[in-house]
Amino acid sequence: MVQKESTPKPRGRPRAFEPDAALARALDVFRDSGFSATSLDDLSAAMGINRPSLYGAFGDKRALFLKAYERYRARMLEVFADAFSAEKSLRQTLERAYEIAIEVYSEGGDNPRGCFTVMTAGSEALGEGPILEAVRSALANTDMVMLRRFERAAAEGDLPAGADVAARAKIAASIFHTLAVRARAGAPRSELAMIAASAVDLLAPSSA
Repeated sequence: MVQKESTPKPRGRPRAFEPDAALARALDVFRDSGFSATSLDDLSAAMGINRPSLYGAFGDKRALFLKAYERYRARMLEVFADAFSAEKSLRQTLERAYEIAIEVYSEGGDNPRGCFTVMTAGSEALGEGPILEAVRSALANTDMVMLRRFERAAAEGDLPAGADVAARAKIAASIFHTLAVRARAGAPRSELAMIAASAVDLLAPSSA
C-alpha cells in the first residue's frame, strides 16, 4: 500500500492577530492617553494580544509607539495627497489641506484628538530621544512640502511679485499646529474654519 505524502506543516506558531490592525488600536490608545500614561497592560488589552506576543511583534513600549507613529505619518501622507494634486492652485491647495486637517484633528467626537505629532509625540519628546527625532523629522517634512509648494506657486506666478516664499511657507505649515491645538482644546469647527480661511487669504490672496 502506497502511503500519501503528508503536507508539511508550517513551522512556528501562527500569529493570532493582524499586525496592522493591532498597530491601529495601539495608536488609538496612545492618542487618547499619551506615551507616559499608557501602560503595557493597556496596550495588551486594546490590541488583543498578550504581553509576550506584543514584545515579540513590536518590541518595548517605545518601539511600539514609534511604529504606531510611523503608521500615523504614512496615513497622513495618503490623506493629504489630494490637497497637493498638480492641477490645484496654491489657494486651492491650502483650502483643501486645512479642510482635511480640521477633519482629522477633530476625530474623537467629544474628545478631539488633534494631531498626533503636535499633541502626543511632541508632548512626550523631551525625555525620549528617538521620539524627539521622529517629531523633528515630521515637522521638517511638513516645512519642506510647504516650501516646495510655495516655490512652485512663485514660479507659476501664483503669488504676488516679491512675496517672501520661505516666510509664507513656514507660516502655512504652522497653521496646522494651531488648528491641532485648538481642535484638541475643543474649539468648534466654525472657529477652526475661520482661522483656516483667514490664513489662506493672507498666504494666497485670490488677486495674486
